[in-house]
Amino acid sequence: MADNKVIDINMHFLPTDLFTNEEVLNGFLYSAPITMGLKAYRGKTPDGAKDQIVLATEDGKDILNYVEGDYTLETKLRAMDEVGVDIALLRMPVWQEWLPLDMCRIVNDQAAEMCRQSEGRLYANAVLPPWGRKEDIYELERCLGELGMVGVQFACCYGDKFLDDELFKPYLKVLNDKKVPCAIHHTPGQNAFGNFADYTPLRRELGRIHVQATAVGREVYSGMFDEFPDLKFIHTMFGGNWFALKDILAPHVSKQKKEAMNRLATNVDREAYDRYLANNIYFDMTHPMSWSKDQLELAVKTCGADHLLLGSSFPVFYEWMARSVGSVKALDVSQEEKDLMLGGNAAKLFNL
Repeated sequence: MADNKVIDINMHFLPTDLFTNEEVLNGFLYSAPITMGLKAYRGKTPDGAKDQIVLATEDGKDILNYVEGDYTLETKLRAMDEVGVDIALLRMPVWQEWLPLDMCRIVNDQAAEMCRQSEGRLYANAVLPPWGRKEDIYELERCLGELGMVGVQFACCYGDKFLDDELFKPYLKVLNDKKVPCAIHHTPGQNAFGNFADYTPLRRELGRIHVQATAVGREVYSGMFDEFPDLKFIHTMFGGNWFALKDILAPHVSKQKKEAMNRLATNVDREAYDRYLANNIYFDMTHPMSWSKDQLELAVKTCGADHLLLGSSFPVFYEWMARSVGSVKALDVSQEEKDLMLGGNAAKLFNL
């Protein structure tokens, strides 16, 4: 790949026949946790003009909306051309937490076909159940080989189980051994949803930030990267604003006097903490225009430009893509750092 390509690592993909194929539609609707306080249904946008798939609380507060027509190849390429994005990586937004293997195969086939039609503009991450069963690994190998996918995607948690849980070790071992990069997408935050449900910004932003920060913290303090040192996790939402949390959540040892009780004792020392963040954890900037210039520059200073990757979540809001490239270009950092964030890191991690 030529140098200085602008690469958006977070472009959303849905099956092209989601709204026309009853089998695919029902596969989505009935895989959602509809017995656990959420509901999924097909409805109309507020103006009545388009169909949409809605994930909502039982009392009707929207958490997620997929609008018909927003996810076509033509829509993606047009937006990329308008805002100066050269390459985009496709992923399934949120629903990957629940999809069974048969639906994952449909998603993967259709994503691969869209990438083929894009003539080198689009690449995809494989969508798979996270269990590491034999049939799951067959699908992983098919995606990486036959379908030409460049990474895999995870939810940052599955219900109340985060990726440091023993449940995920079989799959993580395979990915570690194959050195496959992992896009770690946020969930709606349902594991603490009662705290956020009443207010839209909390429900649709803070819930996602909260769950990603928890995910990064658990991954680091579990020590899982000692067992899987070649995993590369790229978390959305700056890993739940990790640039603001990195120091406060680091191991702390008193240097002034010996404390009677070390209330912040941890199983991970500062050297290991910093090593995991340096070697294994990266951050999808997830529509950087939503953060202030000062916050973006703090992220560069705290996390390093070599750990930040441009991601827009297109097509949730067109503006998130349209202004995010400019937001990075406007930062008071070096051109080399801008180039890393805008595409250099993505090209290296995903071997583009």
